[in-house]
Amino acid sequence: MAITSANQLELLQTAEAVAREKMIDPGLVVAAMEESLARAAKSRYGSEMDIRVKIDRKTGRATFTRVRTVVADEELENYQAEMTVEQARQYMENPEIGDVYVEEVPPVEMGRIAAQSAKQVILQKVREAERDRQYEEFKDRAGTIINGQVKREEYGNVIVDVGAGEAILRRNEKIGRESYRPNDRIRCYVKDVRREPRGPQIFLSRTAPEFMAELFKMEVPEIYDGIIEIKAVARDPGSRAKIAVISYDNSIDPVGACVGMRGSRVQAVVNELQGEKIDIIPWNEDQPTFLVNALQPAEVSKVVLDEEAGKIEVVVPEEQLSLAIGRRGQNVRLASQLTGLDIDIMTEAEESARRQKEFESRTALFMETLDLDEFFAQLLVSEGFTNLEEVAYVELDELLVIDGVDEGTAEELQARARDYLEAQAKAALENARALGAEDSLINFEGLTPQMVEALAKDGVKNLEDFATCADWELAGGWTTVDGQRVKDDGILEPFDVSLEEAQDMVMTARVMLGWVDPEDLTADEADVEEAADDEEAGA
Repeated sequence: MAITSANQLELLQTAEAVAREKMIDPGLVVAAMEESLARAAKSRYGSEMDIRVKIDRKTGRATFTRVRTVVADEELENYQAEMTVEQARQYMENPEIGDVYVEEVPPVEMGRIAAQSAKQVILQKVREAERDRQYEEFKDRAGTIINGQVKREEYGNVIVDVGAGEAILRRNEKIGRESYRPNDRIRCYVKDVRREPRGPQIFLSRTAPEFMAELFKMEVPEIYDGIIEIKAVARDPGSRAKIAVISYDNSIDPVGACVGMRGSRVQAVVNELQGEKIDIIPWNEDQPTFLVNALQPAEVSKVVLDEEAGKIEVVVPEEQLSLAIGRRGQNVRLASQLTGLDIDIMTEAEESARRQKEFESRTALFMETLDLDEFFAQLLVSEGFTNLEEVAYVELDELLVIDGVDEGTAEELQARARDYLEAQAKAALENARALGAEDSLINFEGLTPQMVEALAKDGVKNLEDFATCADWELAGGWTTVDGQRVKDDGILEPFDVSLEEAQDMVMTARVMLGWVDPEDLTADEADVEEAADDEEAGA
């Protein structure tokens, strides 16, 4: 088929019709047509030629041109699309490398195969443009709620018509045993939008904590306006949820605002979530206080927080234990998700038994190491002494406050403690040397003989070995595996070495070995301090 004046306008009409149908820019369709015509021309004139086609946006006239680029003599490879400066002088005045020579060539006769190929190119380009339009439309809607209509269900996954495309609600993102029929209306949270070869993939969720937060934002004007903020959400989808809120206006109760008049606001959210029970909790910066709120409706007697381990111990009365744990551990699990802490719940009787056991073990320690009778050892424990180091190096006045302890007795206690610690250190040092510990590690400031012994047992026997250790290998830490926090034991963890102390020691060893320039460390510290100052100023 030749592109004649009779069908020139049909090109534009076709482009506009396709663009309207697919809701894309007509210019993209015309560009696809230009590319398809250029391919057809190349099959006629030769694939090595640089043939280009330009369709006039007003008249529909297609102009075929051949383009040749001027290159250096030694770079000439394609004689059909390139030419030397000497050759270019036949067509151009004062040609230079990089110039292009364009000449119009006759339109091609498009046979059946070429026409079919052109059609495929146009369809492919139109599909790509349609996918790009869908992706651009939905990429900014990630993190929002969208309304759609169920099209079909495949293997438990629900395909949802969201207007300009299709989205998928996977079966693990549905609440409980939800089931939908075609044409049902559905409201979902847009969890992710990905650009993939087969087109944009829109993933929906009804179980995401963010879905509940967005629902509350729609129902509670104070949240939408920023007066109340949702600080955390924890869900057991379809069963129960906890949501922590804070008000930035002292005159507005955040819990009451979210509940609404006669529970109207929270009930609207509950109905959307298939009857999911929702506990609305006031958020508090003080973690123990926040946890007490999060464990409602259970009453808490005492809270002990271990910030470094990210764990918290909660003591409750015996009759409150089952309520605090909840059905199948639901209450404590949601509270843990809400606070980001591992929660260990025990009764008052269990906590008392544990404290008694600690008291007895410390009493036995002082009786054995300091050669004391049981009564005197119990006095030390009762005054808060937990280990020999505290007895040996505490100020003398702190021992004199103990009933029956005079200055001579206090000095004798400290002397016994120091003698025992020195004997332990000597034995540890001898054992470390026997294990192969070198002087470079033994003399490193900050490491006690017991620490050196522990390192040597773990294969760290010199300063080079020590410098290659990671801070968490020394101080220990926590790793999240499959949603569960797992403890990583550190070599020096029994000696209460913190992560920061481990970092400092490792960096000091690397500086001593010449692996790190001290000036770089100083520059890094200055950058950190400057960033902290900027953040504080911004706040």
